[in-house]
Amino acid sequence: MTSDNQETSTTSNRVALVTGGTRGIGQEISKKLKKDGFFVIANYASNEQKALDFSNKTGIETIKWDVSNYEECLAQIQKIYDKHKTIDVLINNAGITKDAPLHKMSLEQWNKVIEVNLNSAFNVTSLVINKMRENTFGRIVHISSVNGQKGQFGQSNYAATKSALIGFSKSLALESASKNITSNVICPGYINTEMVAAIREDILKNIIDGIPAKRLGGSEEIAELVGYVVSDKASYINGATLSINGGLWMD
Repeated sequence: MTSDNQETSTTSNRVALVTGGTRGIGQEISKKLKKDGFFVIANYASNEQKALDFSNKTGIETIKWDVSNYEECLAQIQKIYDKHKTIDVLINNAGITKDAPLHKMSLEQWNKVIEVNLNSAFNVTSLVINKMRENTFGRIVHISSVNGQKGQFGQSNYAATKSALIGFSKSLALESASKNITSNVICPGYINTEMVAAIREDILKNIIDGIPAKRLGGSEEIAELVGYVVSDKASYINGATLSINGGLWMD
């Protein structure tokens, strides 16, 4: 039996939920976890056609709901438990940007980013943590950002949420480590996604010039790290903040 098959046999009865799991980094995480033998459920909030195409292509189950809405999370996660009985792995990946310097930022821009990027992590995690504790097993990964580590012009809202995920994760790790639950953060740098591709060409060139590796990262590179962190091989990694940014920020 190959090592790949051994890993699959370990994870084949485990269920993974990936928020924002049908596009960008999220879709690569969903595909990686499926490849590693998990039964994957990919959450999404919009673009039903994209989610349908993703599901048809990969065979991954997709469920639409707004993770910033606690009541929707409560209803949909209960449906997952009713159908699958367990959620063993949670990837808090959902996120948006609404950029503006603080002196021009509206309350709506601030609140929406807080709700989607940070409140969603509470909503979803709080609804799965008790079952994980009962099962004495869980793997939770929060997708933060290099800009949560170093800050970024025009992103006080986004950077605040991504920085807050680090403190959230460390506290959760302390609370649940004795129950064989890990909580870790991955901080991607600039990754070749639709979000980054939308950056004005001259600004993007300046960004890439400032990255020691002189390139954008690939979503599959983030997914590979997620795959390792949720594997049994990484059971002693807990409360960690893992950077993957081409050398852009070293801390």
